[in-house]
Amino acid sequence: MTITLRPGTTVMFTGDSITDSRRLESEDGLGFGYPLRVAGEWAFRHPDRPVTWLNTGIGGHKVRDLEARWQPDVLDARPDVVSILVGVNDMGWHTLSQDGYVIPTEDFAAGYDRLLAPLAEAGTELILIEPFLLPITATVEAGDAHIDAEVRKEWRADLDPKIQAVRDLARKYGALLLPADDMFAELSAQTGPEYWSADGVHPIPAGHAALAAAWLRLVE
Repeated sequence: MTITLRPGTTVMFTGDSITDSRRLESEDGLGFGYPLRVAGEWAFRHPDRPVTWLNTGIGGHKVRDLEARWQPDVLDARPDVVSILVGVNDMGWHTLSQDGYVIPTEDFAAGYDRLLAPLAEAGTELILIEPFLLPITATVEAGDAHIDAEVRKEWRADLDPKIQAVRDLARKYGALLLPADDMFAELSAQTGPEYWSADGVHPIPAGHAALAAAWLRLVE
């Protein structure tokens, strides 16, 4: 199943820093990551079908943060297609912030469901991108936190049920699912995870290219 992008379609990308990709520093507001690559490749392939591309990703955001800004940032734009990538901060918040705590999967899923319900009611087509974590081996710094193998093991145990929640919501709402965690696991087995992400969370250019290519396979 794919989504047909017709002339004049409006596509909204939203989520956290992976989608944000410094969008406020870019001339077109799309940032420098996979949303820009998607838009550029689509325009190259389909000059006869212009699409409006929007990006409202914000670094550090969790599902609850998206909820707080959902009406003005997403619903009020009345997009035809909404693509969501969120969850890595719901996984690691308790590690990265002094005010953070472990977010239960049930709370994550319930909040995500509240994001999707009004879009489904409006007939908006949905693409859900799994949150992902690549199995890099280096210790990296994130603020005051040091992320090593033990932290990633803890994160993985927390992330897996949240990924399953996203898959369940995709089925519930008839959304297209981009299985990014599985994709990066397969790619990492071929090249090593550092080829796609330096910290296991944020893609480098090759990782953004992989996300964009997978996203474009969901539309026609």
